[in-house]
Amino acid sequence: MPNAMSNPSPPHRVILLAAANSYRMQAFAGAAKNLDIEVIQGSDVPPPLLTSTAAVLPIDYRDIPKSAESIVEYANDRSVDAILGLDDSGTLLAAAASDILGLAHNAPEAARAAHSKYLMRRHFAEAGVLSPGFRRYHLHDDPEEMLEEVSYPCVIKPTTLAGSQGVMRADSPEELLACYYDLRPILRAQGCDELLVEDYIPGVEVALEGLLDEGELHILALFDKPDPLDGPFFEETIYVTPSRLPETDQQAIRSSASAAAAALGLHSGPVHAELRLNEQGAWLVELAARSIGGLCAQTLRFGDDISLEELILRQALGLELKIDDLSAQARGVMMIPIPTAGVLGAVSGVERAQAIPGIDEVEISAQLNYPAIPPPKGNSYLGFIFATGDTPDAVEAALREAHSKLHFEIEQEIVLRGGS
Repeated sequence: MPNAMSNPSPPHRVILLAAANSYRMQAFAGAAKNLDIEVIQGSDVPPPLLTSTAAVLPIDYRDIPKSAESIVEYANDRSVDAILGLDDSGTLLAAAASDILGLAHNAPEAARAAHSKYLMRRHFAEAGVLSPGFRRYHLHDDPEEMLEEVSYPCVIKPTTLAGSQGVMRADSPEELLACYYDLRPILRAQGCDELLVEDYIPGVEVALEGLLDEGELHILALFDKPDPLDGPFFEETIYVTPSRLPETDQQAIRSSASAAAAALGLHSGPVHAELRLNEQGAWLVELAARSIGGLCAQTLRFGDDISLEELILRQALGLELKIDDLSAQARGVMMIPIPTAGVLGAVSGVERAQAIPGIDEVEISAQLNYPAIPPPKGNSYLGFIFATGDTPDAVEAALREAHSKLHFEIEQEIVLRGGS
């Protein structure tokens, strides 16, 4: 991959695809503006509103073939240089439309394999990538049979949702049955039918951010997750980079992630991987064909203050870039967990949290007077805390101290029931 930096020569036009509630669109739009790139947002619009919306490119993300046709029709009348899926909902559509238009992209079947946890597990198993044993089930299956077929402890999860939504640990048949009945309404609300039951893998969990170029995985960052993720739910909190793991462990993680990307057939663009490390090696939990979620990408800066989003846009457009110059400072983010379900009434302590040495920003993303739902039913956070420092330990300490200054008033939601 070339290392010289150069400024793009406009005009460039990019279609960005992300769900309506995605955190990612604003960051990519800002990076595109810095590069003088025109952005067309493929807006996720419910089918009844497709003909009446004022959106420039309205599409239904649930109908991949029809929406890909809409994108192709739009692009045929204009010069479109790239189509990017910014989150899980957009990667399938971006691959399908790019395939038709002949734009640089991962193959649609590779995008599907990275999107479906079931297909992912199959590809990993066939390629010999270290990953949990698994079984697939459907909502119409008899759950009693499931209880006898799996090993314990285990993890039950949807095949397509993200953000730890619906992911639960069970240590016994009784717990697994309870988790199954908790998962069922989550799946139905999302129009999903499949679920997985996987072996629970103990160990230290890390996250890896990378960029694929002609099949070669370039590691952009390796994040420690210092808070244990042992269950019963798996809400993530702190990410800190660079990793404090020994170099031998880090090399095992890199090798496993590279093998996983190859097993899925991915060869270009960003990847975000979750792995667990124990005495048996580096286990692939998941690998997504997109960049890190939420606002966490703000922790990564390259070269002369280049953002991760700008790096991804540069690669998609075939522009020269430099990926080997991650900022030397230790950086971290805390995804502020939701302590209990309810309606967020008030937030205090933000100024005190921001005054902690090392804290760059405290951003409360949850809306007041709206429901706050923690995993496994929800998939969002109250906000994000960002920190920089001389060492990963200093960053982690600053994040924890800042979090201790925040106070959230969450009132139990009142559910009105009709009379008989």
